[in-house]
Amino acid sequence: MSITRTVAKAAAFLMAANLISRILGFLRESLVAGLFGKNNLTDAFNTAFILPDLLYWLLVGGVLSSAFIPVVSEYIAKGKSDEGWRIISSVVNIIFLALSSLTVVGLILTPQFVRLQVPGFDAQTTALTIHLTRIILIQPLILALSGLTMGILNAHKIFWPSALGSVLYNASIIIFGTLFTLMGLGISGFAFGVVLGAAANFAVQLPALRRIGMKYHPIIEFHHPGVRRIALLAVPIVLSYTLNQLQVIVNSHLGSSLPAGSLTAVWQSYRLYQLPVGIFALAIAVAVFPTLTEQAALHQWEDFKATSSSALRTIIFITLPISVGMIVLRFPLIRVLFQHGHFTAADTAATAIPLLYFAVGIVAQSMIQILPRMFYALQDTWTPVILGLVAMGVNILAMILLVKPLAHGGLAFATSISALVNMILLIYVLRRRLGTMDGRRLLVTLVKSLAASLVMGAAVWGWSAWLARMLGHGTGASILVLFTGTGLGALVFGVLARVLRMEEFKQVWGLVERRFFSVST
Repeated sequence: MSITRTVAKAAAFLMAANLISRILGFLRESLVAGLFGKNNLTDAFNTAFILPDLLYWLLVGGVLSSAFIPVVSEYIAKGKSDEGWRIISSVVNIIFLALSSLTVVGLILTPQFVRLQVPGFDAQTTALTIHLTRIILIQPLILALSGLTMGILNAHKIFWPSALGSVLYNASIIIFGTLFTLMGLGISGFAFGVVLGAAANFAVQLPALRRIGMKYHPIIEFHHPGVRRIALLAVPIVLSYTLNQLQVIVNSHLGSSLPAGSLTAVWQSYRLYQLPVGIFALAIAVAVFPTLTEQAALHQWEDFKATSSSALRTIIFITLPISVGMIVLRFPLIRVLFQHGHFTAADTAATAIPLLYFAVGIVAQSMIQILPRMFYALQDTWTPVILGLVAMGVNILAMILLVKPLAHGGLAFATSISALVNMILLIYVLRRRLGTMDGRRLLVTLVKSLAASLVMGAAVWGWSAWLARMLGHGTGASILVLFTGTGLGALVFGVLARVLRMEEFKQVWGLVERRFFSVST
């Protein structure tokens, strides 16, 4: 059984919206790179997101995926929507009050946190990081409301408002960040743009929330069984995200002692690495999660396994050729996106190093967008957390061991190694839990996709090398190499996938045809 038509359509829409959002995100990054280069200013700007992101993911991000959506989806599936709204109201009130309190504490303790995080920064860079962090700390409060609204809508299998919100988020940062910078606020202008982008993300979701019959109650019912279940499911996730900051601290600690701009190179290459994960894997995971939750709640185990298998095989089929393509085309990709203004050819070379090591882990990182959600759908949040902590330990150890021989490339390679370990552990435990993971079909998809990707990579490498010798490495030449190389790669991989009779090719191509070429409504 393949992913249901409804899930596939939702995934297709989310992929399209995520693609637009990511393109805008890279336009934003390109603007920052062109205006400020790759130096202590951009290191400070990127580091300023760590504390706000910690607060958001500590109280909202992990709770949404692991506890909030599964429990609310179960109440909706069983026809208990009125009871569900009381649970939603209590959780929203608890999280908002807790996050408000933590934000105040964060504003007070920002200097101490920044000095702990990046002890290698000089005094001027540290002061700028503190200033930018305090501006961006307003963002988690707004994103919390946006994220909880997204969770409610996703539980009702409504995905478009949050997808549109992510597009407006990046668009607002570009517009207001550029405007404020031109007004003389410097890189602080983009920090203010982040806050306004979060507000736009929340505002665009409100009409859809009203249309589903929102019933807000100014209550906090700690003793409600649904609220208690969400709390119990969320405890391991909160613990995990708290401990997970150890690897972020180690990464920033080690990176702050490397040459100026090293952390920016890691952050920029990390965002490129997350591009296919966010556009494809996360879209599939978000779209399929409510269905998995419903199937688990109704004990439809064969459907649960089939839906999971189809989602995982589709992710492998899509992301493996992207991983190989990104490795081959990483130089023209970085030149096109970032190499202008104050961002030089040397900066491109420095950014290509961590991107190489990140790209190796794209498939594993994509798979672990859905594997933990399978546990969450089973309302088991402890197992993926424990396995994640093992992977985190591997990441920290690898960073310490690799940063000396590979510099900032070692920080990236450690992340890929950790993702691979996490993926293997999750699959192993799920197989023992479910009895079968459709392993034979997963392996066939992996082997065929790898074979086709390697042939594709060789063809793209030969073409791009010949074209670069003919045209050089300027911006125009890099654009031509990037787009023609991508087109050639897609063509070669598609032909080979069809020759190999891959089921996933028919699924993905059928989805594209329905989405873009169908004349019916």
